[in-house]
Amino acid sequence: MRLQFIACKVMQKEAYLCAAYSKNIVDIVFLPQGLHNEPDKLRSELQKTLEVTADTKGEPYDATLLGYGLCSNGIVGLNAKIPIVVPKAHDCITLLLGSKEKYQQYFDFHKGVYWYSSGWIATNTQPGKERYEKILNEYIQKYGPDNAEYLMEMEQNWMKEYNWATYIDWQLATSEQDRQYTKKCAEFMNWKYDEIKADRTLMQRLVDGDWNEDEFLIVKPGQKITEDLTKKGIINCK
Repeated sequence: MRLQFIACKVMQKEAYLCAAYSKNIVDIVFLPQGLHNEPDKLRSELQKTLEVTADTKGEPYDATLLGYGLCSNGIVGLNAKIPIVVPKAHDCITLLLGSKEKYQQYFDFHKGVYWYSSGWIATNTQPGKERYEKILNEYIQKYGPDNAEYLMEMEQNWMKEYNWATYIDWQLATSEQDRQYTKKCAEFMNWKYDEIKADRTLMQRLVDGDWNEDEFLIVKPGQKITEDLTKKGIINCK
């Protein structure tokens, strides 16, 4: 098949890796990290990309794949002229871990988890010393030292809900340095460190066209994605 794969920039390496192992022709389009913080903007950018239904040579795609989960309802309402295939997941962590069951199982025994991965670490937004110092300097320049200190206290408040810094290891070239970086962040944040071996099964099935009903939602032309949080599928279509 000829497929278009739309994913967040934080999954760049993982997406290329799975596409390289697929027998299908997979064209990957990456959107900027952070759009999940603005669901309406994420939806708008995804919808624009979904309007593309053929490659640069005019060869039509058989389907568009979304490397996103529900992502704060950012994919709700999306539709296209060709089938859309979406993993049944809350967010990209499910794709990185390999299944929503693995995600839930880990979460059940590790309350307050902040996830680290190669792509997320590259964004320089993960909680740790570097992020703290960067934001502090920005506040000092804008508001002065005294106000900056107060704002940093407010900034750090939400992080008190977390207890774990967990690294998802895809065994990439940067895995060891990413692992050490996560350990340093855990120490700085006074969190416990853990790591979990990634399973590329879910993302590989996505690009391979192995779309079983338990793991994937296939949205036909004319249908729209809806949320379905009352069921294990998380998303649906109508």
